Amino acid sequence: MGNDSRKTAGNDRDETIDFGYERVARADKKRRVAAVFDSVAERYDLMNDLMSLGIHRAWKHFTLELAAVRPGEKILDLAGGTGDLTAGFARRIGADGCITLSDINTSMLRRGRDRLLDRGIAGNVDFVLANAEQLPFADDSFDCITIGFGLRNVTDKQAALDEMARVTRPGGRTIVLEFSKPQLPGLPALYDIYSFSVLPWLGRVVADDEASYRYLAESIRMQPDQEALAEMMRSAGFARCDYHNLSGGIVAVHRGYKP
Repeated sequence: MGNDSRKTAGNDRDETIDFGYERVARADKKRRVAAVFDSVAERYDLMNDLMSLGIHRAWKHFTLELAAVRPGEKILDLAGGTGDLTAGFARRIGADGCITLSDINTSMLRRGRDRLLDRGIAGNVDFVLANAEQLPFADDSFDCITIGFGLRNVTDKQAALDEMARVTRPGGRTIVLEFSKPQLPGLPALYDIYSFSVLPWLGRVVADDEASYRYLAESIRMQPDQEALAEMMRSAGFARCDYHNLSGGIVAVHRGYKP
């Protein structure tokens, strides 16, 4: 009886996953993350500017430069949301290239499409509603894949990285832009104060949604640190994996190449 109870408890934990600091059923995380982004989609860009004091633009510019895409290349902007990275890539790959903006959330994908059209970006952009864990693309489809601030919301991060490796062409690269572990002395404590006091307050005042922004702060703390994520990318099959810490390690940009 006791052995069965322990086995059941272990199995229950295997069937749960983090949703911020909560443990929820694995099947429930996708629904709850979707609800968060349905709630924040309309004010997502404004909140990004407020929360990061505009620094997210520099992080994304660094990612674009690191990707070093060329005219004519085929790009996938996974969990691309409101399209900041897509806009930058679209200008770099030219009319002969193609970028696919993909997101699992309909509200975010619609917002991204509208914002790109408002900026006059069309013709070399496709839009695909897709789950990062089960990408609807053939093997070796893309010269470059990026996922910006989306990996931490995926239920099975390793499955998503495995899929990215599958659809990256040999010689191509995948780049993960994500919050990570601050590296500077004293920064973690200051960052915690900001994350759990200022961010929920901004969410309440600006977006009328404190709970979603508390989840986003918690989800950052559950994200694998720099070395752990690099090892996950190697496990997916990427080679020459490296990473660059930005803003003292608050954000890291990981890059891996498909052999």
